[in-house]
Amino acid sequence: MANEKRKNLTPVQQEYHQFEQARETKRPVLKNCVRAFLVGGLICTIGQAISYFYMYFFDFTEKTVGNPTVATMVFIAMLLTGFGVYDRLAQFAGAGSAVPVTGFGNAVISAAIEHRTEGFVLGVGGNMFKLAGSVILFGTFSAFVVALIKTIAVKWGGLG
Repeated sequence: MANEKRKNLTPVQQEYHQFEQARETKRPVLKNCVRAFLVGGLICTIGQAISYFYMYFFDFTEKTVGNPTVATMVFIAMLLTGFGVYDRLAQFAGAGSAVPVTGFGNAVISAAIEHRTEGFVLGVGGNMFKLAGSVILFGTFSAFVVALIKTIAVKWGGLG
């Protein structure tokens, strides 16, 4: 299919396409994947250590430790973003730092920092959830749908 599109190009367009391909920066896909895997794994390992910390010192159970762990991880990511450390980590790791919950914290605080010159209410408050707002909305809506399906299945389907 891509070959068919190239056949329909004029000679000048074909020449430009070859020129473009010769100068295109080759991306180190495998190296980027390894970096993302290692950094994402490190973030998850730190999260697991925080979970164990809460379970050992504050008597949380495996069922209840999730909320304080997520809150702590988001807070750490926001703090590191404020100091400019998380941005350098994200540049190095790519999706390895964006996919875990720490990426959410980074997205929220980055927008707030970017718009701080516009004031606290209209700048920070109004733009803080610009990037993360859709994530929050989708998460809330999908949680509602899953809870609704579970309620219907348990109450009316006899799966309880």
